[in-house]
Amino acid sequence: MGKSDFLSPKAIANCIKSKGLQKLRWYCQMCQKQCRDENGFKCHCMSESHQRQLLLASENPQQFMDYFSEEFRNDFLELLRRRFGTKRVHNNVVYNEYISHREHVHMNATQWETLTDFTKWLGREGLCKVDETPKGWYIQYIDRDPETLRRQQEQERKKKQDLDDEEKTAKFIEQQVRRGLEGKELEMPVYTELNRQNEGEKVTFNLNKGANTSMAACFKTSVLGQNALKMVEGAVKRKEAAHRSGQPKAKKKKSALDEIMELEEEKKRTCRRDYWLQPEIVVKIITKKLGEKYHKKKAVVKEVIDKYTAIVKVIDSGDKLKLDQTHLETVIPAPGKKVMVLNGGYRGNEGILESINEKRFSVTITIDSGPLKGRRVEDIQYEDVSKLA
Repeated sequence: MGKSDFLSPKAIANCIKSKGLQKLRWYCQMCQKQCRDENGFKCHCMSESHQRQLLLASENPQQFMDYFSEEFRNDFLELLRRRFGTKRVHNNVVYNEYISHREHVHMNATQWETLTDFTKWLGREGLCKVDETPKGWYIQYIDRDPETLRRQQEQERKKKQDLDDEEKTAKFIEQQVRRGLEGKELEMPVYTELNRQNEGEKVTFNLNKGANTSMAACFKTSVLGQNALKMVEGAVKRKEAAHRSGQPKAKKKKSALDEIMELEEEKKRTCRRDYWLQPEIVVKIITKKLGEKYHKKKAVVKEVIDKYTAIVKVIDSGDKLKLDQTHLETVIPAPGKKVMVLNGGYRGNEGILESINEKRFSVTITIDSGPLKGRRVEDIQYEDVSKLA
């Protein structure tokens, strides 16, 4: 009788039976053939090909056993390395996953009779870390790949280097502390006896007076500061020098507080900042990156962003642009117009332009706002003042 036709019921049944695992008792390892039932296995054992394989195995049975044992060990370790890595796992979990492959090498063809014997052998050979628990044997793969060992050594060396850097930093800080303490003797408190000269005199402790005195001293020091004290000393020395040189005395004698105020005001006038943009001032666009349409056009600053950037509105066209202060410059109006001081000690004050000094590139204004109203200020540079919109 010939073979069943393709996709016939019998052919489909045979395909279903051939899939998956079959009974181990009907598997021939020498021929690597799986039989589906007892009758098929009996027919296979009586076949000529099986008899030839038995004759070959009888000549050198140890060679075949070693071959199957090596195949089993390599496949098992490869699955353990690839699937579980260096994690600790139950040996039966790995074995069940290994035998799920249909073409695997069966353990009854190897030198190990049970999975426990194979697990112990892995531990003795140093291929895995093996430990026994009440739940069974656990194994952990030992990765001896040269690339893995190199990475581990690299990580250890980096960790050691970080520890060395921390130790060096700690040692350096300790040396700095020791160097700072050299030559300084710690003041030890001196304890004296509390003696009363007169027996009838009452013992009193005046704590508030000393506290008030120290608090007042601290308050004065914090308010005036070291700079203020230096200024006062400088003013006193200048007065003494003027008196010794025979110079005429001033009409009105200035106090030390007036000297301090004048010095602070002078210092404030000389202080400058690297940003000058202010809202509602007129500026000129000097960048050529926007084209000839906006080059050298005047605009009004509507908003200042992050001190160095401004949103400006072009006067001619009404367009709004976002520009950096390096792309803008100040505009000096005609005398009599209102201006704003953009830098220096008078920054933020509005005033009236009095005159323009073209040789020194400076202007003279009269402040008309704030506490300095009416003060005349000279020699303000062009870039420190601009026309008000």
